[in-house]
This record gives sequence, C-alpha cells and structure tokens, in this order.
Amino acid sequence: MTETLAVPGAAELIRAAASHLVPGITDLHRLLGAGGTEESAEGAEVRLSNGRTLLDFGSYAVTLFGHRPPEVVDAVHRALDTMPTSTRLVANPVTAALASRLAGLVAPERLRRIWLGLTGSDVVEAVLKLSIAATGTTSVLAAQGAFHGKSMGALALTADGERRTPFAGFLGDVRHLPLEPDAVRRAAQERPFAALIVEPVQGEGGGRPLPPALLRQWAEDARRVGAFVIADEIQCGLRRCGPVSVSESVGMDADAVLFGKPLGGGVLPLSAALCSERLYAPLLADPFLHTSTFSGHPASCAAGLAALDLLDAHLDDFARVGRRLAEGVALLAAQHPGVVAEGRTLGLFGALELADRSCSSLALMEAGRRGLLLAPCLSEPTVLRILPPVVVTDEQLDRAMGILDTVLASVARRTAAR
Repeated sequence: MTETLAVPGAAELIRAAASHLVPGITDLHRLLGAGGTEESAEGAEVRLSNGRTLLDFGSYAVTLFGHRPPEVVDAVHRALDTMPTSTRLVANPVTAALASRLAGLVAPERLRRIWLGLTGSDVVEAVLKLSIAATGTTSVLAAQGAFHGKSMGALALTADGERRTPFAGFLGDVRHLPLEPDAVRRAAQERPFAALIVEPVQGEGGGRPLPPALLRQWAEDARRVGAFVIADEIQCGLRRCGPVSVSESVGMDADAVLFGKPLGGGVLPLSAALCSERLYAPLLADPFLHTSTFSGHPASCAAGLAALDLLDAHLDDFARVGRRLAEGVALLAAQHPGVVAEGRTLGLFGALELADRSCSSLALMEAGRRGLLLAPCLSEPTVLRILPPVVVTDEQLDRAMGILDTVLASVARRTAAR
C-alpha cells in the first residue's frame, strides 16, 4: 500500500517560506497568490490552492510552450524511466543528441560547438571564461541597459547599479557602452577587449530591441580588433521575439549564441552556448578548463529535444499570438495615454512602459489580484513584460487584455486621486 504524504496547508507553507526563504520575495508571492499557493498548471493557466485560476503571462519567459506541454512531459518521463542522470564518465546518448541538434539549429557552418548548462548565468559564465582564455585579455564590453545574470561574472556584465554596487570591488573590467554606432570603435581605441556581449532584445532592460544597424556595426567593429561577439538570447531567442535567433536574423554573425529559459520546454532547467571553433578552442586544449556537474543533464536534455520539436510544430501559433498581442498592446496604449507611456511588442514579447514606478507596481499587483500574472523588469521598474505562451487561446488573450484594460483604468483613477 502506497502511503500518502500529508501536505501542509497554504497558510503553513507561506509562513515556512517567510521563515526560511527570502522574505521580500515571499511577501510578493503572498500578495499575488492572495493567500494561495501553486497547486497545478496547464497551458496558460495556473491553479492555486485557494481555488483561484491565474493566466500566466509572466514566468520570466520560461513557459514559452505553456505549463506541462505533453510532448516535453512525456520525454522527461521516458528519461526518468531509463537514466535521468549521467555518470559523466561514459557518453550519454540523450546529451549527445541534443548537442547535435543544437549544432544544426543556428548557423551550422559556424556554431558547431556546444556547452550545456542549466541556467542563463551558467552559459554566460562559460563564454566569458572562454573569451578571456582565448584572447588573454580581461576587459569585456556590454551595453547600457544590459542584464546577463547575477552570478559574479554575469553580474559584471549587467548594467544595474543597484545590483552591482555591493560587489563593485569584486567585479572585473567591463565597460557598458552607450547605444551609439561608434561606441565599440571608441572603446577599442582606449584598450583591448576580449568580447562584446549584447542582448539583441533587452529583457530586464525593458523589452527593448536594439537597432539592427547598431548590432551589425558593433559586431563588425569588435571582429575587426580580434574580439569575440556574443549574442545573449536567453530570453529573446527560440521564437519568443520572432526568429529562432534574433542575432542571426539581423546579420550579427556572432561567435556564440546563448539560449536558456524556454529551452527546457518549461519543464526542466536547461541552457546552451552555441560556439564557434575559435571561441571553443580553450576547451579543446583543456577539457577541464570549465566543467559543471550537471552540464548535459540527460533528463533536461530530453526536455530540450522535445522543446526544439515544438518550435516548428507551433509556427502558425507563433504568428497568430504575436499578431493578436501586438493589436492588444497597441489598443491599451491608445486607450490609456495618461498611464501608458509606451506599448511595444516583438513576437510574443510585449512591454507596457508606464508613467512611473508607482503605476507599474500598482498595475502588477492589481493584475495579479484580477487573475493575470505579468513579469516586472528589475532594471526598468516602470516596465511590465507581457509574455504569453504560444499555446494561449484567443479567448485567454482577450481575457488578459480585458484585465489589463480594467487595471490601467483603475491605476489612472488612483493616481489622479493623489
């Protein structure tokens, strides 16, 4: 007879989280969940222990294919039934299959070497080390507004003063460039640098696509002085913003393209760096230069293979959802000009830039209370990200836009009453 584990009540779980996890984050969970905890999820909806159902247009871009996509869940079940982890001393077929698939995904003539991680920061750290090892130069360039993670190397690349200040003396030589066409050329005249790393669409920086001409000019100027070009597409890639690779679509010809977040199908953590032979050279010379115990984790790789299949299976849905999202965000911006400073979309990435930080905080909480989860932006706190999954239905999209319409009208009334 199988014993059933007693699950504590929601109130007890929330108290435990507040006692043992980060209180500021658990406070947000308590407010958005209205006293409930996550219980189950499917597609675009999350069900809570208090009976509420929320539309999930947040999740920080992880659930591109929705919650529990059956194809991914089935692939992970098969991995769990055979060999979910690896000895790391013998080749694993699932890990090798994913590497082969990724090597053919973007610029197969150029990006044939793969390094696998679990988080976005994992692959940022990997290519940062490879760039420095390959060039012997410790200076790196990034962009104003950039966000590449919070581990030490990734944080050095992140242009967020509030997050960087406590660790300033420990961070390396990273210059954050103004978004000007000749910024890389000017930086090269100051001193050599190992790499330029850039998000083609800034995520935490407010959902801002960088101009294609700027990206091409920066990449050309970096290559001219022998530096590597790295495209961080951990949030914007894999069709979230249209193409599989935004950097390739605009002609950056990067030495590495980084994927993460939805790569594990929204089921397991997985990230990947697709690298050129020249960037990967330090690992060819010393295979233990950069390793990680769970790099190439077979169950995660099984999820990744299934997720890559979904990229093509949902092509028509990507176009449908992107079109309807653009229409909805444009209408919200037009109907609420006093609250919405700007509304913008790129594929399945929507952003509402509100009048000030208090407006965005109010809107985030009010939307959650009414049944819609959005993603705030750490580096641009006036911006709320709208990140629907590709499996969202038209009815769910209409419901989300209706909630936002009500929320923005409420924010307008409350700010006018101050």
